[in-house]
Formats: sequence, structure tokens, C-alpha cells
Amino acid sequence: MRIMAAMDSFKGSLTSVEAAEAVRRGILSACPDAEVLTLPIADGGEGTVDAYVAACGGERVTVRVHDPLGREIDAAYAKVGKTAVLEMAAASGLTLVEPEQRDPRVTSTYGTGELIRAALDAGLRDIILGLGGSATNDGGAGMLRALGVRFLDAAGRELPDGGEALGSLDRVDISKLDARLKKCRIRAACDVDNPLLGKRGASAVFGPQKGASPDTVEVLDCALRVYADVTEIALGRSAREYPGAGAAGGMGFALRLFLSAELTPGVALLLDTSGFDRLVRDCDAVITGEGATDYQTAYGKAPVGVAARAGGRPVYILSGSLGRGYEAVYDHGVTAAFSIITRPMTLDAAIRDAAPLLEAAADRLGRVLTRTLQAGVR
Repeated sequence: MRIMAAMDSFKGSLTSVEAAEAVRRGILSACPDAEVLTLPIADGGEGTVDAYVAACGGERVTVRVHDPLGREIDAAYAKVGKTAVLEMAAASGLTLVEPEQRDPRVTSTYGTGELIRAALDAGLRDIILGLGGSATNDGGAGMLRALGVRFLDAAGRELPDGGEALGSLDRVDISKLDARLKKCRIRAACDVDNPLLGKRGASAVFGPQKGASPDTVEVLDCALRVYADVTEIALGRSAREYPGAGAAGGMGFALRLFLSAELTPGVALLLDTSGFDRLVRDCDAVITGEGATDYQTAYGKAPVGVAARAGGRPVYILSGSLGRGYEAVYDHGVTAAFSIITRPMTLDAAIRDAAPLLEAAADRLGRVLTRTLQAGVR
């Protein structure tokens, strides 16, 4: 019996590497003769860099950047061959800002631009950027500032950081945009198709989770509209309706409009880079999972991305919890989904005990797989 454990992270408790290892231990406890292939995966959010290093080899490179509030921090990207793998969460992530300080009117993506610049300085011209987990709603303007773009008001003054300031944008100067970017291929790991503006846009859909009140959402959406009007005129093309333009507080818009980036489902990028299609060929079943599986998982998150590429093999989800509408995953090639929780417990306890809970769930699933696969049931 050959099983693939292709696990995403359990946010706040297990990295994708730790989750895959817990599944491996559980399967082997139920079936010591099994072969378990572990493949850490990620969809562009926190843990993407570590997942690439674990799945594809390479090395972590740590650089000094600025966080969403302009404080200096260390952030890492992965060097995988000639490719740089970056994640917004490392430099512009929500977890970098204390809950009481989260304010998308002022948070900036400048640190993500510094990460890109560091990769360019290292001679890397193939860049994969994960867009998940951001604390920002500045349309990627901070990132572009770090790469040489100037955003000016009517008096010719540079705008301050943050999404609210974009409402005063009068002119954009791209003359100093880093020339090395013209020789780059940039792929953004993006798992949403939201446009930049409106009811499905960056501010309305993602702003509240970053600290935006209803009034602030309106202010930010209006500011992004000004930003789109000015920048699209300056560059002579439009990107506000491009699928994914609203990702990461409008970062998708900036990447597409200024850098001609490709916006691609995040898990597909990792599966391609790791050679998943070749590896899964000799497997009898695939186990995947994440911290919480619900209706949103069906919109292209890691587990359904894995199921879509499993070639008809049974795919089982082991997740920390099964939320509202999780059954939608069954329409995307998933055989069955299970929560690892077997008794009433607090969230803190579930997070603390995630590894043994996941291992025990894999043990239970392994016993079922042993019987069914030996009986020739697939």
C-alpha cells in the first residue's frame, strides 16, 4: 500500500511539514508495511516558503525588511534552483500586526517589495509570490514604491503609506521602476477571482478581517478607485476587473498592471514545481487536509487542488474542523472528509494537541484503507 500525505498547514498549530509527518506516523502505526510519501503543500499563504523548501529542495534566505507598520523585521524567501519563492505573509502579513493595531488604512506592502528586490539582487528572475494572509489594502502601492514607483498628490508630494492615502493620488511616476523586472517572470499564487472594486472587491470582501469597519471599507474602496483610475491611465491598460485583482488588498491588481504577473491558483504552482503528477502515479490513495475545511475550500484551496490532480485515486481530507458547507468538496474529487476532533474540547486544546489528534485520525483512516485496498476497493 502506497499512500501520499499531501498536507497543508494547520494555522496556529502545525506547519505543512509537521502535518504530513503526523499523517505518516498514523498510517504506519496502522499498517507498518505501508509506504507513505509526504508532500507538504501550500496555497500561497503563511508557510508557503517552508512548503516549497520541504517539497522541492532549496534554501531559505533571510533578509531585513519592513513590516506592515514600517517596523524592521527579518523575513525569509526560498531559493529553489533559479526560482525565488516569496510569501506576503512573511513581510506584510496579518499575524505581524497586533489585533489592536490592525488598520488597513495605514498598513503597507512595502516589505513585500523589499523581498522582491532582494530576490532580484540575488540574480533570480523567476519569482513566485504567495498572496495569502496579508494585513494590507493598499493596492500593492507599497510594494511598487519599494521597487521605484512614486505616487504623488496634486502638489507633487509623495503619498504616505496605506490604502486611505491613495484617495489623494494625482500622478504616478514609473520612470524609476526597477528595470530588472522587465526580464522577470512573476507568478502570483492567488486562490480568489475577486475584482479590485465594488461588493466583491478587495475592500468589501477582505477589509473587515484586517480591521476595517463598514465606514472604513467605503473609504478604502473609494481610494482604490482613484488609484485604479490614475494608474490605468498612466500605463494605458486596465486590470481592475482582472480575476484576482482584489487579492491581498489589491496586490493582484498591482502585479498584473505594473509587472504583467500571471495570477495562478497557489496549490497548482507547488504541485507543478514538486512533480506531483509523477509522484502520485504509483500511489493507491491520497490524504490531504488543512486547519479548517468549509465551503471556501471548494473555491480552490489546497485540498481540492490536490484532489483535482489525483487522477481518480481516492482522496481523503483530515482537517482540524469541518465547517459550514464543507460537503461542497465532494463535488471536486474528494472521497470523504473527516475532522480529527473526537471529543468536546476547547479551541486552545485542539490547537495544542493537533499533532497527536491528526496522527490518531490517520491511524483510524489507515485501518480502513488497509482493509479496502487489500480487498481491491478503490
